[in-house]
Amino acid sequence: MLPLPRLYAIVDAGFFSSTAELVTFAELVVAGGCRLLQYRNKSGNARQMLEQARELKRGLSQSQNPHPVAKCATRVGQPSVRLIMNDRADLCLVAEFDGVHVGQDDLSPESVRGIIGPDRWLGVSTHNPDQLARADKTSADYLAIGPVFATSSKETPDPVVGLEGVRRARQLTRKPLVAIGGITRANAASVIEAGADSVAVISDLLREPRKSAEEFFRVLR
Repeated sequence: MLPLPRLYAIVDAGFFSSTAELVTFAELVVAGGCRLLQYRNKSGNARQMLEQARELKRGLSQSQNPHPVAKCATRVGQPSVRLIMNDRADLCLVAEFDGVHVGQDDLSPESVRGIIGPDRWLGVSTHNPDQLARADKTSADYLAIGPVFATSSKETPDPVVGLEGVRRARQLTRKPLVAIGGITRANAASVIEAGADSVAVISDLLREPRKSAEEFFRVLR
């Protein structure tokens, strides 16, 4: 089974006014122990996204330092920080990221797998039991379920699934399960207890990123 770390940071370009701010945020989150980050940009064009992704990769390659609290997902000979591209399998390859995460309205998991090959990670977002059951039959390496709680990170979020939705998802798959949506340091432990292997976080890492990441790992030990 894929060894997911407890914390999965979402680096959403929409929250930053410049690439430098985005890269600094990612560096601080990594300094706090995070070893799995997803780059998400819902409004940029392909050229902007590629430039930003490359800067992100370059910045992190220069600042990777192991952290004693982190639950690391690395394997021998592989990078200590994994970068996942949201939506764009083509940009994942060009930017030399470690995987792709797709939603229900993106390319199918098998189409993405055909592009990225067998070695890069592939994640799929799901929002209800039917979607999760279908995704479980694909070659996806991990599945995401959410939103678990109300979230402001999406303009038109799917219906909240709650902790019960996480429990149901856990019953439907043996693949690693990532919970997303409104997860904070205050409720993260309950999400793991409900069956998630990892929690994806956006908003609760934005203020004091390094300190916030460290606190997540203390909560999620």
